[in-house]
Amino acid sequence: MAIVAEADVVAVRQRARLLAEKLGFDRQDQTRIATAVSEIARNAFGYGKGGRAEFIVDSDDGRQVFTIRIGDRGPGIADLDAVLEGRWRSAEGMGVGLVGAKRLMDRFDIACPAGGGTVVTLGHRLPTRAAPVTAARLAEIVRDLAAAGGDDPLAALREQNRELIETLDALRRREQEAQTLDRELSDTNRGVVALYAELDERAEQLRQASELKSRFLSHMSHEFRTPLNSILALSRLLLDRVDGDLGPEQEKQVGYIRRSAEGLLELVNDLLDLAKVEAGKVEIRAVPFTVAELFGGLRGALKPLQTNPAVDLSFDSGAGLPSLFTDEAKVTQILRNLISNALKFTEAGEVAVSAVHDEASGRIVFSVRDTGIGIPPEHQERIFEEFSQIDTQIQRKVKGTGLGLSLSRNLAALLGGELSVESVVGQGSVFRLSIPARLGEVGEGTATTRRRVLVIDDDETFRYVFRQLIGGDRFEVIEAADGEAGLRRACEDAPDLVLLDLQMPRMDGFTTLNRLEAEPRACRIPVVVSTSLAVTPEIAARIRPGVPILSKRDLSRERVAMLLDDLIENRHTENRPMP
Repeated sequence: MAIVAEADVVAVRQRARLLAEKLGFDRQDQTRIATAVSEIARNAFGYGKGGRAEFIVDSDDGRQVFTIRIGDRGPGIADLDAVLEGRWRSAEGMGVGLVGAKRLMDRFDIACPAGGGTVVTLGHRLPTRAAPVTAARLAEIVRDLAAAGGDDPLAALREQNRELIETLDALRRREQEAQTLDRELSDTNRGVVALYAELDERAEQLRQASELKSRFLSHMSHEFRTPLNSILALSRLLLDRVDGDLGPEQEKQVGYIRRSAEGLLELVNDLLDLAKVEAGKVEIRAVPFTVAELFGGLRGALKPLQTNPAVDLSFDSGAGLPSLFTDEAKVTQILRNLISNALKFTEAGEVAVSAVHDEASGRIVFSVRDTGIGIPPEHQERIFEEFSQIDTQIQRKVKGTGLGLSLSRNLAALLGGELSVESVVGQGSVFRLSIPARLGEVGEGTATTRRRVLVIDDDETFRYVFRQLIGGDRFEVIEAADGEAGLRRACEDAPDLVLLDLQMPRMDGFTTLNRLEAEPRACRIPVVVSTSLAVTPEIAARIRPGVPILSKRDLSRERVAMLLDDLIENRHTENRPMP
């Protein structure tokens, strides 16, 4: 259709609405399409000095699209971006028309060819309920339009008026509904106001209860953790056969004791961490461990999830890799989530877990490789967004919040690392966790000289545990039951290293640490803090930089030996901050 007169603008609008009706659009979409076309046609006539409108049915991603292309013979648009962003309007109002039409349609493209003029392409996808437009149907529509004759501008204006009346009537109904809703809200507000005083009173009660809970948990943390840690440590000594072999039934019973204590300790830790969780704080608790230990724990923990016999879960041995000094619990949490996801989305094949040492960057790179459904390229970043899930056949069978990968990437960042994915649809995925590692092997010690370690701890059980863990041919263990006795023995016996508890009577560990640093005879002795406390930023701030902190719940002969070797062999240098 040519656009050379004002009446042609109305005719083009009417033709667009009529075609939309015949193609199966509802009344609202008919009005939307006709309004957008009218705006662009008016621009072509007023700004572009006339033009031409074409009506097309094409396809986009498998769906048919009603497309209207309007070109004019005008000078083009000098600052097109500014127009589309609403920052510029011409005297003829062209900017308003373009922006409005763009909002109304599914597809909007505009171009200013080098030869002059402007071409605007508008498109709206056909309703899914509408029958596909075939060549025969299109020919039928053309015949109907030809039989109907030319478009009547007066009929088009009457149609516009009718649409405006319907719109005004709908607005009037919505206004009446809004007034009704406003009255209901006013009645509700009066009831809400009556509750304010009671809510304020309850809020104060809750504040006091929360403060009491926090104070109680803070005071009871040591008492809660100490007996549980003692059970765990003693059961570890039994399972390690430190004092002799166990029978099969005894080993099974000790295993039950340890698992029950671990479950109870986990529950206690959850209770003690309530305040931290509510405040949105996450603590990093670095401990030394090996990849082999990590994989061994994961293998046992994830065995119950291996319910599909068609999927094999395998772990590398982890042998030959350097030890790590980072938050083992968070690394475990990330890998457990990745492996769990891989098992869920792999119907047959394998899930393989491995690790390599990148010497150039000083990092350990963990890989979780599966032969599952894979992830399309356009979704490979979206899966790390909160609450994001990909709609697949398997996904519909699996329950989840969509938070796991987002949390895992955040935890990786806290550990100074990164989490990435490579995937091919139908072939599987590889998730890689790259984190910094503390390099170095467990030292060999000295064959002829025994190293002396002073254990300062008021808990007799833990002094016994430490003595069993580090005693033998390589270390001589001396003990002190409080800070004052420990300070005296450090000055008199000149140990190679001090293991120091924080909560003790008479003189606590914080004071003892300061006194050791100030004492000329003891200031160069390396100190390791061993505690059952959760190391909050406040506690860490009271411990001088460079003093390692070893959680009592994570004790093992290998970890303690590695830490002691590292510090004792470097005694003649300044105490170093642990990585």
